[in-house]
Amino acid sequence: MSNRYAIILAAGKGTRMKSKLYKVLHQVCGKPMIRHVVDEAGRADFSKIYVIVGHGANDVKAAVGKDAECLLQKEQLGTGHAVLQAADQLADLDGTTVVLYGDTPLITHQTIEKLIHIQEEQHAAAAVLTATIEDPTGYGRVIRDASGNVAKIVEDKDANSDEKRVKEINTGIYCFNNRKLFTLLRQVTNNNAQGEYYLPDVIGLLVQGSEKVIAYETESFEETLGVNDRIQLAAAGKYMQEHINQTMMKNGVTLVDPASTYLSAECTIGNDTVIYPGTIISGQSRIGSGCTVGPHSQIKNCVIGDETQIEQSVLEDSWIGNRVQIGPFAHIRPLSKIHDQAKVGNFVEVKNTEIGERSKASHLTYLGDATLGKDVNMGCGTITVNYDGKDKFATKIGDGAFIGCNANLVAPVTIGEGAFVAAGSTITQSVNNNALAIARSRQTNKENYALKLNYRANH
Repeated sequence: MSNRYAIILAAGKGTRMKSKLYKVLHQVCGKPMIRHVVDEAGRADFSKIYVIVGHGANDVKAAVGKDAECLLQKEQLGTGHAVLQAADQLADLDGTTVVLYGDTPLITHQTIEKLIHIQEEQHAAAAVLTATIEDPTGYGRVIRDASGNVAKIVEDKDANSDEKRVKEINTGIYCFNNRKLFTLLRQVTNNNAQGEYYLPDVIGLLVQGSEKVIAYETESFEETLGVNDRIQLAAAGKYMQEHINQTMMKNGVTLVDPASTYLSAECTIGNDTVIYPGTIISGQSRIGSGCTVGPHSQIKNCVIGDETQIEQSVLEDSWIGNRVQIGPFAHIRPLSKIHDQAKVGNFVEVKNTEIGERSKASHLTYLGDATLGKDVNMGCGTITVNYDGKDKFATKIGDGAFIGCNANLVAPVTIGEGAFVAAGSTITQSVNNNALAIARSRQTNKENYALKLNYRANH
């Protein structure tokens, strides 16, 4: 819908985080807090989204990308002053503006949309997102008039005994008539102990001007929680993780122990896949149906087909086909591609390598910068020697080739289709199709050699 705008406040440093990383860049379920808020705002169909940046402006801009326009607040003089940074862009426009916060990663687009809907439906000058909690200590109370509209918002320290008993609190998220917001922002003063310009003062000015201010009480107070320290960061992560895991299970994914399974907000998993405890699936990973993953596996930004089994392994930025077996204790490094029914077994490391259908590297093997055809067997302890200290080189292995154990394939080298490499060989030249390559010295046995060594040692 047109004429709807979002302003996300993200200029604070977050000193209570005690971190070199600016507060809104701390991650919740694998994604910076500011990204969560920007993404949810993007789903709420705003005409334009603005992010007010200050401390760490360049880093925050990089996280926001092209999904919102960043405006710089050079001095952090309060929330009202922060919103005022969008005056040049919005002050003369009709429409609705929602003010959000970059440190509230749990907010959802559904809640934002409901707040907008009630404000527009009732033609209110503003709508306040509120919540009712059992212990409202420390929160500003929302005091309603006889009609149920907002009469005032009183801070906890300023509330009298009756007001302190009110359990409906101000979450700090607002929806305004855009013109009225910016008109009144210019009237807000900094006559307070902190010398700052506060956004809630606009609500007071609206009420004083007999404007209609309403409240929308959310059923999910947790959505509105701000993150100011590491304890709150952990709490936000736990809440979001529970929500992600529950959604996955409702969609047909089995999580053997949800409390010890960590899924990113952006990953997708097909039905009938089973995730065992200790598994971390991060980034934009996509896992198919009928898979088995874990226990204690890490998958980052991978695409994985159906009915694949991954046990106690680490996979990064790679593509895995259907009915593939990986692990235990395998490491699939970036830019690898493993086709259907292939096997990567115990203590195998794969980097920038393509493994063809039904090919196997069952144990104790390193495959780097290699291309394996179909039905290739890599023997135990085989290494593609891809690095000469300066440059990387490729190894190519044809369909049906058989590489014996403890072979060294010194790249650049090509092993032809159906070729054999004898165990213990160091291959420095290409091998033709169907040929047998043997590159090792002939065995020599020296009789009584051990006895001679013992004699010398004792005399």
